[in-house]
Amino acid sequence: MEIDGRTRTCGLIGNPVEHTLSPVIHNTLAQRFGHNLVYVPFPVETGRLAEAVAGASALKLLGLNVTVPYKGEVIPCLREVDSLASAIGAVNTLVAVPGGYKGYNTDMEGLYRAMMTEGIRIADEEMILLGAGGASRAVAYLCAVKGAKRVYLLNRTVEKAQKVAEEVNRSAKRQVIFPMALSDFNSLPERKFLAIQGTSVGLAPHVDDVVIDDAKFYERVHTGFDLIYSPWETRFMKLVKENGGQAYNGLKMLLYQGIIAYELWNGVKVSGEDADAVYEKLKEHFI
Repeated sequence: MEIDGRTRTCGLIGNPVEHTLSPVIHNTLAQRFGHNLVYVPFPVETGRLAEAVAGASALKLLGLNVTVPYKGEVIPCLREVDSLASAIGAVNTLVAVPGGYKGYNTDMEGLYRAMMTEGIRIADEEMILLGAGGASRAVAYLCAVKGAKRVYLLNRTVEKAQKVAEEVNRSAKRQVIFPMALSDFNSLPERKFLAIQGTSVGLAPHVDDVVIDDAKFYERVHTGFDLIYSPWETRFMKLVKENGGQAYNGLKMLLYQGIIAYELWNGVKVSGEDADAVYEKLKEHFI
């Protein structure tokens, strides 16, 4: 595309941002839609987040994505916050409004769309969620909102899992998240579960790491979804497959969180054909 005086700018703020694949998503979509728009990463130093958001608004940037470590920290910098993002306590997308930005969380809707495209449902499911950090807290909230029957939240520190369960159950107004220690997985009901791996364990370069290294656990998993997408196949995924289950990585979550952000910024609906084309572009970085 030709950059001119009417070119609109979107981007990503975080620290670090050099590894990001988000430009692949947004610049490919801009090309397919014929939008005069470019998307670039902006590294933001510690302590300068408020300056960065104010500067982006002053420069009339159309929108921003937000990545670690600023998804929670950015909230006080915003004019408005969407109800879902407020409940989750994390924002990953900023949309320009008069006087600043409104914050959204497209990560969880992105995860939901990704799961739906693979035929994975949450409603009425009994699930296992590994980890009780920020990502898992958001996933727990998503599961409650989307009608999961029961979610066993397994974490090394059970007190942290209990805190997340209390917060989400209170928000959902029902008992849906049940905290457990990782070491107690043998006390799970005798059945097969949908399991979501919500920790950073197994992220490249530590590709041989896994939260639970016991085949007996994976025998209870009919479908495993790892939020990690690098490496392409995590050890968690391999263990699920070795024990008869289906397994998926987090690349489609990345894809759809970006698509939802693009839709918010541009007031468009991205078709399945366009989503597939962007996904093939993303896969080129792994396969």
